[in-house]
Amino acid sequence: MSRVLMAGGRPRLVTAAAVLGLLTPLAACSSASTAVEACMARQAKSVTSGEVAGTYRGEAHAKGATITLTASDDHTGGTVTVHDWPTGDWYRSELGDTFDGSGTWDVAGGYGADDHGQVHLSFTAPELFLRGYTVDSLSVATDSERTFLYEDDDPDVCPAFRLRRT
Repeated sequence: MSRVLMAGGRPRLVTAAAVLGLLTPLAACSSASTAVEACMARQAKSVTSGEVAGTYRGEAHAKGATITLTASDDHTGGTVTVHDWPTGDWYRSELGDTFDGSGTWDVAGGYGADDHGQVHLSFTAPELFLRGYTVDSLSVATDSERTFLYEDDDPDVCPAFRLRRT
């Protein structure tokens, strides 16, 4: 094998080996079509309340948070209970960084080609939150063994706020 030297006498072979080492983990994810799929599971195109009902524990930025979704009889949503849920800026001075609360939830999505299943939360306790004042819309990713709820804020990276069903 011949060695090609760069200015200063450092072999390009070392640089090439370093780049190859960095790219090798990407080959394992090459079958994933999105960042979500690469780190969790495939985005659900549509969901029912029965498919997402259960208790979820936070990972990454959601670590410590839990959410329990209980399905109603009409299969469109149900009741939600959260523990250590992030408080939106508007309520932080009165509730702190996180809160324990409850309310209702419903499912949506799956109508267009680019749509995916989502869970929308409406908190009524400790007080009524207006949409956007806390994490109140979660996307759904699922495979044959796992279900995740996550905040879909950047489709090009693995979601930092994600919860996995226990």
